[in-house]
Amino acid sequence: MCRLYGFIATEPTKVECTLVHAQNALIAQSRKDLSGLDHAHGWGVATYDGMEPDVQREAWAAYHGEHFSRAAARTYSELVVAHVRRATVGEPAIENTHPFAEGPWVFAHNGTVPGFDKVRSLMRDRMSESQWKRIGGETDSEHIFHYFLSLCERGEIHPQESLVDAIWRLVDDVAAMSAQAAPGKRLGLNVMLTDGRRLAGSRMNRSLFFVHRDGVHDCEICGFPHIRHDPDSDYRAVVVASEPLTQEDWIEVPDNSIWEADVLGGMDIYLWSMRNAVAGGMPGSNSEPLPA
Repeated sequence: MCRLYGFIATEPTKVECTLVHAQNALIAQSRKDLSGLDHAHGWGVATYDGMEPDVQREAWAAYHGEHFSRAAARTYSELVVAHVRRATVGEPAIENTHPFAEGPWVFAHNGTVPGFDKVRSLMRDRMSESQWKRIGGETDSEHIFHYFLSLCERGEIHPQESLVDAIWRLVDDVAAMSAQAAPGKRLGLNVMLTDGRRLAGSRMNRSLFFVHRDGVHDCEICGFPHIRHDPDSDYRAVVVASEPLTQEDWIEVPDNSIWEADVLGGMDIYLWSMRNAVAGGMPGSNSEPLPA
């Protein structure tokens, strides 16, 4: 169990209020989420200034000291991924702390892969040697990330052409390996993936919500807008999170789905059941997104 936060906007935006000051801000979820669990085993914030991500991570609770609050206060970006960790696979340690990054990619995960010891061996047999050697920690999450990068490296997926199809393939493979390793066990696979231009992921057996912001408005928390707005452009943003953070009208992402944030329209959501019916479970279905 962990808590995810993703943000994408048409202009650089301060996100301090939703990370720190909102009633159910990510720092509050670090102490206790809506189900009463803490997520005190590490935190991380990834932003972009150009093509490469800047990732700050610590292996202690976000609510301990001022480090998370200071990182949030400095965050001013068009794209942000943040995470607070409740350890299930791998001890609390910096190498096990999300988000994980390589090249332009940033990855975070909420959930647990059942039978991971066996899944790890299955992944090892399918991964490139270069990506296997880059794994620095113990988590199922980091292994999933490098499995994704291995699929890219081998040309089995093409996320620059379709990030949604690439995530479908990733989810299909992890689900199949988990079912083989631990039949009947419930897979938790909420992933969040970005290359600095796009934000997409999956929801599988963990909570996930989003809100679409259209236009510049004063923040309900601090009373000020969070951008230096260009009056010649339309401001829009999408926030994706494990739990609603604010008093806005959050929408639940359907379970067993793939999503891609669309700052112009909100969210493109693809149900696994519809895709399997259309494409027989294979990637590249190009199915139309559900209205959201």
